[in-house]
Amino acid sequence: MIRKEESPVSSNVSKSLFDFGKNRVHKISKDGMTDLIRLIAAEKHEAGQPFYVLDLATIERLMDKWNRSLPHVKPFYAVKCNTEPVLLTKLANLGANFDCASLLEIDTVLSLGISPNRIIFANPCKAISHIKHAAAVGINFTTFDSEHEVDKIKKWHPQCRLLLRIKAPSDSGSLRPLGKKFGVLPEEIEPLLHYACNVSGLKVVGVSFHVGSIAQDPNIYSEAIAGARAVFDVADYLGIPKMQILNIGGGFRSTPLFEEVAGVVNEAVQDYFPDPNLTIIAEPGRFFPETAFMLVTHVIGKRVRGEKIEYWIDDGIYGSFRPTLYNSCFVGIKPISVKASSESCQICESTIYGPSCDSLDAVAIDIKLPELQLDDLIVFYNMGAYSKCGGTKFNGFDMLSTPTYLVNTNSS
Repeated sequence: MIRKEESPVSSNVSKSLFDFGKNRVHKISKDGMTDLIRLIAAEKHEAGQPFYVLDLATIERLMDKWNRSLPHVKPFYAVKCNTEPVLLTKLANLGANFDCASLLEIDTVLSLGISPNRIIFANPCKAISHIKHAAAVGINFTTFDSEHEVDKIKKWHPQCRLLLRIKAPSDSGSLRPLGKKFGVLPEEIEPLLHYACNVSGLKVVGVSFHVGSIAQDPNIYSEAIAGARAVFDVADYLGIPKMQILNIGGGFRSTPLFEEVAGVVNEAVQDYFPDPNLTIIAEPGRFFPETAFMLVTHVIGKRVRGEKIEYWIDDGIYGSFRPTLYNSCFVGIKPISVKASSESCQICESTIYGPSCDSLDAVAIDIKLPELQLDDLIVFYNMGAYSKCGGTKFNGFDMLSTPTYLVNTNSS
């Protein structure tokens, strides 16, 4: 269930301080966020037009956290999580590389002036047209987990360096396991390596795994790293040139658990890969954008039924809230009255619906909120992961073009 966020302390913000032009970064204190949101809503958006706010300072803090906790692991941000151009540019400037899974994701990154050498085509099953495009634009780093993929790469991109994607020994410790769809089984490793290297003549340079989205048990990383070590040993047995890269995939969130995960990863790497020349990479997705984005919605409808109140807002499960179907517990909520002086103290049992005519389009059911009025705002926190990228035009509500406003809360 979506939880209610505590109201931050408000501070006055002068309207003259802000120019809502494209890509303008608004430098504010965290206490000024509520006033800024009111200003953006009043100046730029009527009810029916939600918008995002991205705090670039949060991205900086998260990169610092990553570098402190996993100093030897290079992040290749999973572009599918959030393709906001400003986010990608910020991450590139902070030193991140990129994990792309399709032709369009590749072109999205390249269009920002980012070198193809900073991209891994981390999709174990690629369409031929996408492989040909990767070869044409100079992306020479990808994953595979089947003989058929080897055959496609051999024909259309034989110079590409490869990582063998293995199934993590256990992905039951993650919220969304991926092992059913991706990764070779232990008994398939030796024949596939032989086929890729000794038969097809391709260059396999390392091993990739993914423990699953939103890891809950840090020990699954240790098990997977041990499994990767076994693959390196098989490669040595087959006489394959020394592999140099370990890709530990994703599953990371910016929570207290991350420090424990990082500790397990660092210890396992020391135990199983003492070679100081090994290159270690990862594919974090939600770790960077999840907490950096908030979504601002308007109350567009209201119905009172006894002691319960139902609200309609201008975004829903066919837009930014599709991820909340399986991880709503991560989302925080804060109502904002358009007029600060009219905030209600009465707390009511409330349900929030999205704008479509689908009865399944419920964002939050049976939560406690102060009574709101039409055109009031409801802010949802932790909305940067798999939200905007999942938007559709279902029922004629265009959730693909929701704008993003930039802030930097490093300033006071």
